[in-house]
Amino acid sequence: MSHFNDFNNAQVAKLPNHLKQFIVDQNYEKYTPIDQAVWRYVMRQNYSYLKNVAYYPYVKGLQRAGLSIEHIPDLQTMNDNLGKIGWGAVTVDGFIPPAAFMEYQAYRVLVIAADIRQINHIEYTPAPDIIHESAGHAPIIADTDYNNYLSYFGSIGAKAMFSAKDFELYEAIRKLSILKEAVDANESEIAKAEKELRYINENMGEPSEMALLGRLHWWTVEYGLIGTLENPKIYGAGLLSSIGESASCMQRDVEKIWYNMDTINYAYDITKPQPQLFVTETFQNLIDVLETFANTMAFRVGGAESVMKAIACKNVATAVYSSGLQVSGVFTDIGLNADDEVTFIKTTGVSALAFAGKQLQNHGKDYHKDGFSSPVGRLKSSLKPLEYYSDGEMEMAGLYLGNKTNLTFESGITVAGKVNNILRRAEKTILITFEECTVTEGNGNVLFKPEWGIYDMAVGHKIVSVFNGAADKDAFEEITLVSLEKTQQIIYDDKTIKLHQLYKTVREIRESGDHLALLPDIFDQLRTNHRQDWLCALEILELVYHKKIYHQLERDVLIYLELKAAREADHRKLIYDGLHVIKNPVNQLVAE
Repeated sequence: MSHFNDFNNAQVAKLPNHLKQFIVDQNYEKYTPIDQAVWRYVMRQNYSYLKNVAYYPYVKGLQRAGLSIEHIPDLQTMNDNLGKIGWGAVTVDGFIPPAAFMEYQAYRVLVIAADIRQINHIEYTPAPDIIHESAGHAPIIADTDYNNYLSYFGSIGAKAMFSAKDFELYEAIRKLSILKEAVDANESEIAKAEKELRYINENMGEPSEMALLGRLHWWTVEYGLIGTLENPKIYGAGLLSSIGESASCMQRDVEKIWYNMDTINYAYDITKPQPQLFVTETFQNLIDVLETFANTMAFRVGGAESVMKAIACKNVATAVYSSGLQVSGVFTDIGLNADDEVTFIKTTGVSALAFAGKQLQNHGKDYHKDGFSSPVGRLKSSLKPLEYYSDGEMEMAGLYLGNKTNLTFESGITVAGKVNNILRRAEKTILITFEECTVTEGNGNVLFKPEWGIYDMAVGHKIVSVFNGAADKDAFEEITLVSLEKTQQIIYDDKTIKLHQLYKTVREIRESGDHLALLPDIFDQLRTNHRQDWLCALEILELVYHKKIYHQLERDVLIYLELKAAREADHRKLIYDGLHVIKNPVNQLVAE
């Protein structure tokens, strides 16, 4: 299936190009019969337990999102269903950068990892997979209050400032998750990647806006509970998709705390069960807490502290002047007066100017390839900010085309040159271009010389907002087209292909109700040639247990599985959980 079909969904069609570049084909045919059995096992386990503790009617939610307990979801079916509630879905390759993930949420699009966990990671996988993303996030997406929170969180998160350490952490997590899910994973490589991740984690320093928002996201979207402290229900996707932790989290030794602004003080470890969880009474409370936090963020606060966050980020950020002019680039310097107000900002390397999220003509990366710098503030002895000057006031200040003028800012910075162009937007002056221009600080330090060419002076008496990334992302960011080549498929040996065939036959027998007489032979092949397998044997037992025939086969398979559980500690809980669901059938899940 090509991902271009997914653009039939209105929300997906609205995605800008810089987000579309992460989309990969789902390639539904790559899922093996074992993958399908893994999906079915986890979903049956989830339903068996979650029907009592999930906040939202689990199966109803699954159906509204186009999911079933029997089959790995098909992306187009999901999009058709999610489209009815104003959402969409795309498949991506593993972890994508957090800011992009947030932006997808803002566009009301679920990001789903196309891969599915291997059977040896059936309870928990460190990598994002289709079970977590679709079975965790999708069933509750139909709740209007919740999906409003999710998209609002995305719009706030997309603006959050990173630290340079956050980028290192993202790369380390992605590297480890890929290694752990690799079929031929090298243990020493995994150990080395874990050590690197631990080191970065332990040396993060003061948490950035994105790190703090990450905590709010973790304790709500991933691990949130709703209701009362005594009897909460699960709505967090991390819990909804973990067959281990969804049960253990309800035990008394996991502390339950009311969700509020204090929650940002609780860091989390993605590799361990959570020692405490947070309960909200309503989804509206989640929005209220987020709004309180957003009021402290650089995109709403502006000023010196926010520009300092951009400098610490060491990646592209955008500063917005009070005129509305947006400067995007890697910020490297700031000027401050005695009251710690910004008097000057500077970017190094490719930069761009924009207004209202759209790049200004002839002010892109090619033109501003060596950086951008400009004063911030009022002109000396001026009654009002320069951006509000009328045409007459501009002329009195000597600001008209072809005139040589000399501007002195309150900070002491002077700009002397010939006016080449004046750019206005929304009744404000946002940019004045000079030729033969010299820019000097009050101490005589020269910031710009005439021989350097044309000087573009930003207009604005203060920096009102600073946010992560470029103002016009599509114009600024490199768009790397996703290859139409299919993602590399694992090459299976003959023995594994034969095992896939056994799983496929068992599924066909279950779905058709025919050819039950083949089951004893399939079990013999499993017992003889595939002794590491436990899931196919469980599926055979499920069939004969409910058909009340083949009593000898039922006894043989049960003894085989019980011996396996006794000998193989890794499989013990999985086998016993599987037996529990067989003996306490969840047939009602089809009817609901």
